[in-house]
Amino acid sequence: MKIPRPALVWPLAGLALLTLSVALGRAAGGSQPPAVGGRAPAAPDRVVAEGRLVAYPGAEITLAAEVAGTLVELPVEERQRLRRGQLVARLRADEIAAELAEATARLAEVEAEIRWAAGELARSENLLAKQVDTETRRDRARRDLDVASARRDTATAAIERLGAELAKRRLVAPIDGVVVVRAADPGETVEARAPIVTLADLARVRIEAEVDEFDAGRLRLGAPVVVTADGYRGERWTGTVEEIPDAVAGRRLKPQDPGRPSDTRVLLVKVRLDAPTPLKLGQRVEVAIGG
Repeated sequence: MKIPRPALVWPLAGLALLTLSVALGRAAGGSQPPAVGGRAPAAPDRVVAEGRLVAYPGAEITLAAEVAGTLVELPVEERQRLRRGQLVARLRADEIAAELAEATARLAEVEAEIRWAAGELARSENLLAKQVDTETRRDRARRDLDVASARRDTATAAIERLGAELAKRRLVAPIDGVVVVRAADPGETVEARAPIVTLADLARVRIEAEVDEFDAGRLRLGAPVVVTADGYRGERWTGTVEEIPDAVAGRRLKPQDPGRPSDTRVLLVKVRLDAPTPLKLGQRVEVAIGG
């Protein structure tokens, strides 16, 4: 049976319009891939990564005692600002303090013996010069002075040793900074090298961005960076890439997108901030490098 001509015209016309629409869409959008998850794709020369706020090397220090002991003094609180050399914590050291006092007294006693032995030697040499005394007595006086001097060296070494032991039980702030963590309380017994207080100079912070290793070739020192963070809607901060490591490392931040692998290798790129921010140490951010 022969199909009437008008019935073929409309399907052919629809196919032609569809072909024209696809062609116009490709001309307008080029080869740009569609957006994923509702977010527009990044520009070809822009690298997007997650990161966190960290302190510069030496600007964040965790204080711990070299020996185990009981905390008898911890006169600091979180968010308290400390000056370098200020007392942070002190462990009980009553026995060591008593031994140090005893060694100090022993040194004073030996110093007195040295003065007496030195006087005896001088008198013996004077009498020997006048042929009133004997060489034996002069030699005995010299021996007494040498023995007393050796005892002084021993007492001095004991004082230094006990002083070092006492210093291990007294922690002071090594830098100017703010207490960001207080991990113990007075009266607690802490193990050797257990964290007690973490101190940070919050004026010396930067961003550590975890850039996928496959984007390494698109990174440049001095590239501009834009930083954003959840909870600060509409706010953004600027910075500059100041350090690109020579080796990749394992990812430290768990990706927020569950579809992204967590075992990828990354470059821990360091970003210098142009101005202070309200961000907190360790806070997660998103960075856009270049573009």
